[in-house]
Amino acid sequence: MHRGVHLLTLSNFLFTSESVSEGHPDKVCDRISDEIVDTFLARASEARVACETMVTTNRIVLAGEVRGPESITHDVMENVAREAVRQIGYEQEGFHWEHATVEVHIHSQSGDIAMGVDGGGNKDEGAGDQGIMFGYACRETDVLMPAAIHYSHAILRSLADARHSGSEPGLLPDSKSQITLRYENGKPVCATSVVVSSQHVASLSQEEIREIVRPHVVNVLPEGWMCPEEEFYVNPTGRFVIGGPDGDTGLTGRKIIVDTYGGSAPHGGGAFSGKDPSKVDRSAAYAARYMAKNVVAAELAERCTIQLSYAIGVAKPLSLYVDTHDTGQVDETKLATALSEAMDLTPRGIRKHLQLNKPIYARSAAYGHFGREPDADGGFSWERTDMAAELKRALS
Repeated sequence: MHRGVHLLTLSNFLFTSESVSEGHPDKVCDRISDEIVDTFLARASEARVACETMVTTNRIVLAGEVRGPESITHDVMENVAREAVRQIGYEQEGFHWEHATVEVHIHSQSGDIAMGVDGGGNKDEGAGDQGIMFGYACRETDVLMPAAIHYSHAILRSLADARHSGSEPGLLPDSKSQITLRYENGKPVCATSVVVSSQHVASLSQEEIREIVRPHVVNVLPEGWMCPEEEFYVNPTGRFVIGGPDGDTGLTGRKIIVDTYGGSAPHGGGAFSGKDPSKVDRSAAYAARYMAKNVVAAELAERCTIQLSYAIGVAKPLSLYVDTHDTGQVDETKLATALSEAMDLTPRGIRKHLQLNKPIYARSAAYGHFGREPDADGGFSWERTDMAAELKRALS
């Protein structure tokens, strides 16, 4: 009886996810940090980077540890940061790509860390830190992502495209979205509320912003999914002119749920941006998503969660856990074995399999690291489903 009630409760419910735009203060920091990663990887594919960024009113602060070409000086990193802010679109009195003060406090990587992580002789390259990483995939959308986070991202990407193209000159870079979906029999069927806050020029009223935003929501959501009018909230405070780093301090790595699955799946706690792919916080989370997505793409499960764990300086993962949430077509223990045989899950093996030692990370800094189309140059390689057929054969 208790189990039956539990399943009924889980079949019909409301679930909410949020997203933030590239102009949100935290995302500005993620973008700058990942541009630094790309700058190093473009010149040295085995470079080590751990770059944190903070932004506030007309100030950008970079700090961290690197091991790479000496030609990437503090002046180079300052110019990289300014260009990132320019591309996002900040030319405001309180935060301007050209006028902001930029401080660079980046130094060489600790020798103690390098000694534990580097490979050599008979020693394979170890993980850059201890930790747990999760990957997830499900059939709620065609990109095998949870619906609420997928559509939250899509609304903000649509608004950003309109702003960058000049078709909506009244929009400014900072914005947020939030969608609540109704689930019936475990599947999303409609939005019950939508919240969008968009920074704007002072001359626009709340009602004008509402009508600018409306088509970007209606066109993104599946037909018939739009929420009731009284549950459509746009700039609910009434005015959003002062925004971005001038309105709120930003830090790298503060939007880890936005970056992943919108709360639909567990999170190991590690951020991605600003880290080269030797850091398993990033690369193993990508590997876990890649494996989970291929499990679902191979029709071996409707939903799949994968956990990996690592110890600093140790190459092989300490554990591989697979949960198909009672939707699996094969035994989870056999599935875990097949996954570990299909992919080398050491840090070096992950990087080789997914070709991660490339300058491909700045593009991932906003609108989610998952559910994106793989790029021809190797970007979002963890979104490929090229392992699905192999898994299906191994488990048939």
